[in-house]
Amino acid sequence: MDEVLAEQEAEFDAETRWALAWFEQHRHTDGAFGDAETLSKAKDVSVTGLEAAGVLKARAGKVRLLRRDELDPDWDPATDRRISVWEVTQHVIRALARSESHAAGLLGRVGSFGEAARDLAYRLYTICDRKGWAEEARDYNTLVVVWPQITRQAPKAEQMKLA
Repeated sequence: MDEVLAEQEAEFDAETRWALAWFEQHRHTDGAFGDAETLSKAKDVSVTGLEAAGVLKARAGKVRLLRRDELDPDWDPATDRRISVWEVTQHVIRALARSESHAAGLLGRVGSFGEAARDLAYRLYTICDRKGWAEEARDYNTLVVVWPQITRQAPKAEQMKLA
């Protein structure tokens, strides 16, 4: 199973690959800037670019992945010039906390990033489960479990928005 998930990981954008590796090591806690920079070079992305993309916060020699509650509440995938699967996944989970219809509405607007977000959620669930991070695991598992429902609702939610 890990081999299959690792193959999927190779298909993610550089920002997502970086965030996934950082999450597995640090979750949402501070880590050394030097470690983040070394990892960013291995993933072909910059720490500055990751910060601009809304993935992390860097300050005083420390780097930390942003938690969902720190994400831009007005995020719009249509205007995001540096969208990543990581970001889409976190925003869809945040919308799902409000309701399935909110998650479906957002899913209807992220296009091809949707399926990759589901794959990432499953990968993150696996990491969290293995590490005993039950609360985080629950959020990712919830997205995977309700995925069929929100994908069925997504086209209707988008049509309602346009009407």
